[in-house]
Amino acid sequence: MGIEITQSEFDRDSYVEFQIKLHKNLEALGQLLQSPDFGKLKDGSLAIGAELEMYIIDNDCRPLSINKQILEAAQDPQLTLELNRYNLEYNLSPYAINKQPFSNTEQDIVSQLRKLNLLAKQYDGRILPIGILPTLQTSHFGPDFLTDRQRYKTLVEQLAKRRSSDFHIDINGEHPLQVDMKDGTLEGANTSFQIHYRIDPANYADTFNAFQMVTPLLVAIGANSPGLFGHSLWCETRIPLFKQSIDSRIKDRYQWHEPARVNFGQGWIRHSALEIFREIVSIYSPLLPICSDEDPVDQFHRGFVPSLAELRLHQSSVWLWNRPIFDDTDGGHLRIELRALPAGPTAVDMVANAAFYIGLAESYREEMPQLMPALPFGLAEFNFYRAAQSGLNANIVWPSLEQSGCQQHKVIDILQNSISRAKSGLKSIGISELEANKYVDVIQNRINNGQTGASWQSDRIKYYRAKHSNIESQRLMLEDYISHSVSNVPVSEW
Repeated sequence: MGIEITQSEFDRDSYVEFQIKLHKNLEALGQLLQSPDFGKLKDGSLAIGAELEMYIIDNDCRPLSINKQILEAAQDPQLTLELNRYNLEYNLSPYAINKQPFSNTEQDIVSQLRKLNLLAKQYDGRILPIGILPTLQTSHFGPDFLTDRQRYKTLVEQLAKRRSSDFHIDINGEHPLQVDMKDGTLEGANTSFQIHYRIDPANYADTFNAFQMVTPLLVAIGANSPGLFGHSLWCETRIPLFKQSIDSRIKDRYQWHEPARVNFGQGWIRHSALEIFREIVSIYSPLLPICSDEDPVDQFHRGFVPSLAELRLHQSSVWLWNRPIFDDTDGGHLRIELRALPAGPTAVDMVANAAFYIGLAESYREEMPQLMPALPFGLAEFNFYRAAQSGLNANIVWPSLEQSGCQQHKVIDILQNSISRAKSGLKSIGISELEANKYVDVIQNRINNGQTGASWQSDRIKYYRAKHSNIESQRLMLEDYISHSVSNVPVSEW
C-alpha cells in the first residue's frame, strides 16, 4: 500500500473512473471470499509480521534529515522512507506461527537497529524507536522536512486542499497544547510498531472484533508517547495527534461531515472482512485516484488473483487503528494490521506487546458473538481514547457474559486478569509454552510495577527538571532512554 505514484493533479474524470474501479474491486473481493480455498491457513503459512517506524537523531538528540542517505547506503528492500526526512520504516520479515515468530522478530529488530545505527553513525546520526521524539519543535515540520517522494507530496497537498485552512491541534493534559500547522507533516511525529496478523477469512469477523475490544488494554500497557513540544499530554499522545494532524474536514456543528480519516471504526462487523472494505469505499472520498489497467473481475474469472490495486491505494489514505489488509501474494490472503501501538521502548517490549495482543484477542475470539451485545461499539471507542489518555490509570467499560448493565473497571485490574488468558490464547494457535511465557511475563512485570515507556519518560523528565531547563531535561532523559533501549532490557526494569 506504500507504492510510489507519479501523478499530482487529478481531474473530475479521474475520480469518476477510480470510483468505478473501486466498486469493481469490491465485487472481485466478494467473489474471492466466496472461494472455499481463498486465504486458508496451511502448515508453513506466514502468519505474523511487523513494521517498525523510527526516528533519526543527531548527537544532540534533535531530528536529523538523512533518511534518503541511509536508505541508499543500506541497499535493503525491506527499508523504506517515511513521511518526514528524519523517519524510516523497516518491514520486518514475517514468520509462521510454528517458527517461533516472536523470538525471531525480536532478534530481527535488534539486528536491524544495530545495522541502521552503524549506517547512521557515518552521518553523525542515531536510530531511535520511540512513539514521539521529545525534542521535536514546531520548526521541524513543513515542506522542508517532507520526504522527497511524489506520493507524500501529493497526499499532503490533497489533504491541505480539502482542509483549506490550518490543521488545528488541541490536546488536553497536564500542560495542554494548542497549535496550528499549515500542512499535514505533523503526522510524521508519530512512529509506530505495526503488527500484521494473517488469519483464516472464515474467522475474520470474530477475530477483528476481538482485536477491537482488547486494543484499549494494549494502548494502556504499551504507552510510550507522553507529550509533544515539551507539553505533558496523554500517555499515548500519538492517538489524538495522528487524528488531528491530518483531519481534512471542515467542521460545522449544523452540517454533517464524513468521519475522520483516522478513526477507531464505525461498528462491530457481523459477517466478513468485506464489510470493512465496503465501508472504507462507501464513506471516504478518494485522495489518490490513480487507476491500474487491470480488470479485477475478469482476472478472477480467468483464475488469477487480482491485485485490487485501487482498493489498496484507497486504503492507504484511510488510517483505521485496526485495518483490514488484502494481499495478492501467496495465492491471496487477508491480514489484520494493528496500528495503535507506538515504537519502542525496546525490541523485547514491542514483541511482548504483540504477543500479548494476539494471545488476548485469540482467547476472546469465540466469545465475541456473546460479548458484543454487552459492549456497545461506542463504549469500545470510549475505552480506546480513555486508555490513550490515562494509560494504566484509566477506567474503562468491560463486558462479561453474565452482566446485567454495563460496568466500569480499572484497566490495571483487567490487565492483571488477562495474563492467563493471553497465554492460553497463544497456546491455542500453536505458540510454544516457553515462548508465550517469556513475552507475556514481560507484560506481567510491567503491570506489577506500573511502569510503561510513557510513565518512565514522564518521571525521568520531572527528575531532571529539578535542576535543568525543560529543553535540557528532555535531552538528558532521551540519552538515558537511548542507553536503556539499546540494551534491550524491558522498560519495567529501567
